[in-house]
Amino acid sequence: MNNQKLAIRNQQPIMSIAQEIKDSFKFGSNLTKIIYVNLAVFIVYNLIRVFFFLGGLPLGDSLAQYLAVPAYIPALLTKPWTIFTYMFFHEEFLHILFNMLWLYWFGMIFLEYMSQRKLVGVYIMGGLSGAAFYILLYNILGVFREMLPISAALGASASALAVVIAISTLMPNMSINLMFIGPVKLKYLALFSIVLDIISIPVSNPGGHIAHLGGALFGYLFIVAGKSGIDLIKPISWLINLFSFKKKPRSHMKVSYQKSDIDYEYNRRKVEKQAGLDKILDKIAKSGYDSLSKEEKEILFKFKDNSIN
Repeated sequence: MNNQKLAIRNQQPIMSIAQEIKDSFKFGSNLTKIIYVNLAVFIVYNLIRVFFFLGGLPLGDSLAQYLAVPAYIPALLTKPWTIFTYMFFHEEFLHILFNMLWLYWFGMIFLEYMSQRKLVGVYIMGGLSGAAFYILLYNILGVFREMLPISAALGASASALAVVIAISTLMPNMSINLMFIGPVKLKYLALFSIVLDIISIPVSNPGGHIAHLGGALFGYLFIVAGKSGIDLIKPISWLINLFSFKKKPRSHMKVSYQKSDIDYEYNRRKVEKQAGLDKILDKIAKSGYDSLSKEEKEILFKFKDNSIN
């Protein structure tokens, strides 16, 4: 009996962590969800590689072929889904670490001025733009002819850079503090990132740097077009709305005032308030901060101070 109690007690921390992860994904921001998806793909892929290795099977590394996007058109036609999967797929730890840190830092700034929906749209469309740019240049430039049949791109860099360039174009004079450097305006960070990718093309990983530039181009065009009333992420927004169904509670269910229920109600209200905030952020992106009413400015101020419950 004591052993059973001890086993149950030992399982509780694991169950608690699993529940926290589940709740943070379900009720977290879209930025959190994107990072979780990237981490999940990375962990599952590398666990499969371990099983292949321990089993003495030669297919471990070839699994990447089904997730990375190939530049060779005939290969792409047999795996069209890779134009989406590649932007969530990383093989190496340092690769995903730097991409997720880059995405998190600038994604948080992005969400201060633009909506959750737009973050997802820029991420996905930026990734698609990066893939298109990479495939196009690899097929039309002779310098890539020899490596074309075996080249493939992977990683969230193009998507992350689309977010970086988008917020840097929207708020070019906003400054962030960098370690050992001090305050630096976003426009200079964006320019540095683009120049670094351009000059790195002949040095190493040309396909990756070309994809980055494609993502950066979309981030810039997204903001410029948005100021003219053109929504470049409309296809993604339509898909998000199509698959966004809110579950209605059943009328015959009995309400129990346990902590888990209280947490659920709190998170539900938080999601509803986030939807209202998204409308305010959309208004800022379209007409500027000064277009907000006094009430809207108060809501935005309270949200930034984490006082909305």
